[in-house]
Amino acid sequence: MIQLPPLRERFFRRERRSVPAARRFAHETLTGWGLTGGGRRDDVLLCVSELATNALMHGVPPGRQFRVFLRYDRVVLRVEVHDSGPGVPRVLDEAGESGRGLLLVAALADKWGVGERELGKVVWCEFASPPPGDLTR
Repeated sequence: MIQLPPLRERFFRRERRSVPAARRFAHETLTGWGLTGGGRRDDVLLCVSELATNALMHGVPPGRQFRVFLRYDRVVLRVEVHDSGPGVPRVLDEAGESGRGLLLVAALADKWGVGERELGKVVWCEFASPPPGDLTR
């Protein structure tokens, strides 16, 4: 049996095409881990897109990158997006012009939060893991 690496990470440039690239990276990683089925997979990919978009729009200063980090220990699937920008993201009400991405993340993930880094922050979300091959609720 092949042992899969428990984590994957990739850096992305501060450009619009990085959001779909981050989503493709997550898709490829989930497939490599054998997490191929169910609507929960779409939830994970949507959260990656939303967190990457937030990092790109609000957290990555010019000339910097953001990092997408995925970890799966067969119990929890964790998504982290690291950026070097200031501030703490927060969920805004549904009527706001922005902040709805985190509203989606809060609704779809089992847990989410914000952590500090020496420079910037990490926004993360977690999904309780069902048996391998299935990401249904």
